[in-house]
Amino acid sequence: MYTTVNRIFPCLVLLLGVLLASFSAIGAQEHPERLKIGLLPGESAPTVMRLNEPLRAYLEKRLGIPVELMVGANYAATGEALRFGRIDIAYLGPVTYILQSRRARLEPFARPTHADVGPTFQAVIIVPKDSPAKTLTDLKRKEVAMGDPASTSGTWVPRYQLLEAGLAAERDYTLRVLGAHDAVALAVAHHKVAAGGLSLPIYRRLLNEGKIDPDAVRILAESPPIPEYMWTFRAGLDPAFREEVRKAFVGVNDPEALKVFRAVAFIPAVDSDVDRVRSWIEAIRKQNPNAVPAP
Repeated sequence: MYTTVNRIFPCLVLLLGVLLASFSAIGAQEHPERLKIGLLPGESAPTVMRLNEPLRAYLEKRLGIPVELMVGANYAATGEALRFGRIDIAYLGPVTYILQSRRARLEPFARPTHADVGPTFQAVIIVPKDSPAKTLTDLKRKEVAMGDPASTSGTWVPRYQLLEAGLAAERDYTLRVLGAHDAVALAVAHHKVAAGGLSLPIYRRLLNEGKIDPDAVRILAESPPIPEYMWTFRAGLDPAFREEVRKAFVGVNDPEALKVFRAVAFIPAVDSDVDRVRSWIEAIRKQNPNAVPAP
């Protein structure tokens, strides 16, 4: 018996050591050798990659490590990639951040600020130029196009605008999901739908780039100011590395790197910055409990 115990005990010690090492590795905070950045597919992936290339190049030079851009197949995919550690940071809209942070310890750390309006932007609901609609209530029993189901300015804020006007999705109008802001604008311009909701900055850029005919569409309603998107860390990153990245963003002064964000700078961000959006989500949930995914 004594001999058997003597043989088993070293094995148990070895096994315990392996287990402890494994748990330590899982709990260890990481300093990546490559920074993986997740971006939302507000437009086509090649467009999103092209517009963010100056920021990628700046960060690679500033941090001294390779920086890789990754565009999710949809908004949820980018949020899930951050939650499960497949990317290190992501640029999340308020709604995507709110929904994902219910399931993981995410940390917002920076957001763009603008010369005239600070760290906010707007959504718009547009209609064909020749539409008879004069107010949002004129969209009753019409088909309204929106973007990704998790998009703040492409779905949730337009839904809130319509709800404030007394129109609930599927009760008073048909919501048609098209996935991206540019797809919504094109659908409206080509009379495929009665109206569409999208980001005002993206709408303006589509007009400026000639992708949308200014004689084909007009703005029916603008939203209240929306808290800006937030750069967000995944859980488990080394604190010293997080601080390096935070300083790199707050220190951006390259106009080309800031151009896609229409920003004068990045400023610090915290969770409470998006509390206003939480109240809008709650208003939609009260009208339709199934509209908000379960945690």
